[in-house]
Amino acid sequence: MKFLDKYPRAERLPGSSTPGEIDDPYRGLEDPDDPATKAWLAEQDRLWHDSAARLPQRERFLARLTELRETGLVTPPVWRGDRSFHLRQTTSQEHPVLHCGDRVVLDPMDLDPTGLTTLDDWQPDLEGRLLAYQISRRGDEKADLYVRDVDTGAVVDGPIGGCRYSAVAWLPGGAAFYYVRFHEGVYLHTIGDAADVPVFTRGPVRYGVQISADGRWLTISAGGSLWLAEPGGRGEPRPVPDALAAAVACDGRLYLVTDRDAPRRRLCVADPAEPGAWRELIPEDPEAVLGAFTVLDGDRLLVARTRHAVGEIAVHHARTGERLGSVPLPGSGTIASLTSRPGGGSEVWFAYTDAVTPPEVWRHDVRTGETTLWSAPPGRVSRPAVRSHHIEYASADGTRVRMVVVAGPSAGGPRPTILTGYGGFGIPLRPGYAADSLAWVEAGGVLAVANLRGGGEEGEEWHRDGMLERKQNVFDDFAAAAGKLIADGWTTPGRLGIWGESNGGLLVGAALTQRPGLFAAAVCSAGLLDMARYHLGGLGPSWTGEYGDPDDPEQLGWLLAYSPYHHVRKGTDYPATLFTVSAADTRVDPMHARKMCAALQWAAGGDRPILLRHEPDVGHGARAASRSVALAADALAFLAAHTGLEVIGLDPA
Repeated sequence: MKFLDKYPRAERLPGSSTPGEIDDPYRGLEDPDDPATKAWLAEQDRLWHDSAARLPQRERFLARLTELRETGLVTPPVWRGDRSFHLRQTTSQEHPVLHCGDRVVLDPMDLDPTGLTTLDDWQPDLEGRLLAYQISRRGDEKADLYVRDVDTGAVVDGPIGGCRYSAVAWLPGGAAFYYVRFHEGVYLHTIGDAADVPVFTRGPVRYGVQISADGRWLTISAGGSLWLAEPGGRGEPRPVPDALAAAVACDGRLYLVTDRDAPRRRLCVADPAEPGAWRELIPEDPEAVLGAFTVLDGDRLLVARTRHAVGEIAVHHARTGERLGSVPLPGSGTIASLTSRPGGGSEVWFAYTDAVTPPEVWRHDVRTGETTLWSAPPGRVSRPAVRSHHIEYASADGTRVRMVVVAGPSAGGPRPTILTGYGGFGIPLRPGYAADSLAWVEAGGVLAVANLRGGGEEGEEWHRDGMLERKQNVFDDFAAAAGKLIADGWTTPGRLGIWGESNGGLLVGAALTQRPGLFAAAVCSAGLLDMARYHLGGLGPSWTGEYGDPDDPEQLGWLLAYSPYHHVRKGTDYPATLFTVSAADTRVDPMHARKMCAALQWAAGGDRPILLRHEPDVGHGARAASRSVALAADALAFLAAHTGLEVIGLDPA
């Protein structure tokens, strides 16, 4: 197919003649309701479906992904009194289902058999009798909050609007709870009362709220700062200086996480009556980032850390901080969701996953020192014979960066490779089971995950080195990762594909415009691409602290230095590129992909395809399992076609 002759025409505005004004040739594609945009999008849909039907590995990947996703899902228990709540998803279910013990409490498919309604968040009350839960529809993530009786299933309150994965903190007795209105503040809601009371507002920032197990103390986070309050309006919230997170444990003490003078974080302790007078309990580990923690009976404090993206759990004395040992783990992978009973107890539950292990729930008992499997996923598990290789390389400025390369046995020689990364918001990329990754590797490809600056793999300093005016470091780290894969013989530029989502989509957009000759193919999913106008839609206004504010002339300069849309050059032979967007995405406006796709199609100096996959009725995050499989199959088939992957298959281990 000659793609240059097939691209739909989009009106291209002339370049600006006004000094200082930014060229924006495809501004018209920002409006999804404009008839011209609708017509252009319909033609892009036809082009994509025609092209997708010709991808030779599409059906094979669809079938294999369906098999690899038949692991199901299970999450660690959340304890309320003697009751435990967890999510479970069998291979036949489109969405995770909430259980109390062995009993189903809430199934999203019962609410909406079309599969377009998702359970976004949930929180039982302190006694385990009532459940606050949030649901959104058609992917917009604009949730309504309801309250349901756990025993009868009756809805006793709601809907309460203005929620978006909002934190909820119940008061003892279940008569009221604190909740977060998205970017507004913390409110107190009394069951059956429509007039909610604002409790804590600090402008349009991100809020969090948590109550201690005994209901005596409330912690409130807002815009990176922390406050401590007594529920019920007994006094004003008091600031906790320099704290990132806090919890009042079963021993009555306030435990604080801080990165002051400790970019990989340390754990401190204070009397809740004097939250500012904290002292260090567990110092910073110079090579591991401190994460979750929990206090158990017998003055045992368990602390999870991530050491170069690999999880570990240490046992400390809760009073002295002395390290007493470590929790035996199933392997070198990722630890998540450290949970325990509200009163402490001797047991802790956590999720474990690695490249070939779907998330499992394990239990550790500090009395016996034993770690045992609590619940495996309910489906079948296929474990291809793959190996993870931990590689270190130098970025453009000499900074040492780590990368994990996952591959199966090979006779040698370069192979089709997917390089991915994220590099933003302090979010780390950790080892984990992913059906799309395994499907690619067992087919004979190589997967590389780069731990770029901007992420959280090495702590807050690592994050800050990849944000605002230092954002170019992220793209340099990514290009250096590609260079390392090529230099070490894993792949070649003609066999190297890149894939990123959201902030990772920005990464892909910057990579293919800055170094187009380094890659053969790219998949950009829900990416930020016009950095001069990203703050005008979706959740963009809340991200100026990460990227910079385009309304500030100096910061606009940082953004325009790498903004992918503004670096498209006519006549360039760009990699084969697939943009994937969801029409109901309320985080990243789909206009980014529309404008960037039009720009690349206009500029393309070769005949490698530039395509747009547009999906209605879903959003940025949670979706039905079948839709996730279809999207991943299309992306893998596209990358396979343009990196030369010929499926060879691997035998299970």
